[in-house]
Amino acid sequence: MREKILAVIEKNSRIDLRDLAALLGESEIAVANEIADMERENIICGYHTMINWENTGSEKVVAFIEVKVTPQRGMGFDKIAERLYQYSEVDSVYLMSGSFDFAVIIEGKTMREVAQFVSEKLSTINAVLSTATHFVLKKYKDHGTVMCQKSEDERMLITP
Repeated sequence: MREKILAVIEKNSRIDLRDLAALLGESEIAVANEIADMERENIICGYHTMINWENTGSEKVVAFIEVKVTPQRGMGFDKIAERLYQYSEVDSVYLMSGSFDFAVIIEGKTMREVAQFVSEKLSTINAVLSTATHFVLKKYKDHGTVMCQKSEDERMLITP
């Protein structure tokens, strides 16, 4: 039942408990208890709302930053990751395989704000060897959701 619950609420965390229970063929109490257990066990770590900021009046800059580091003896990558995710600007931190060690995703109001974060906070960490910042120009799909649906032109094509 856990995997089924997770699969549904990952796509729609606002689904009504009654509807979820009916969809799974389980009782509401059983589903509620299972969700509560998964929250306690940190399997479910939070509930988020997907917002297409391009459709609002708000300006937002998202940056993907590649970070190369030197892991510290006895601490490895975990201590560095902890230091990175403590910054309020940081949205996500991932340990990566390949040519860099961490992928850090941050949001700011302007490119200058992101640049200041990189130069004043991120680059000054002793373990950080180098960074490469990539700015997100447009989101087409995020967390499985298509962000820019084309509207269908329902007019008939008339040719002479």
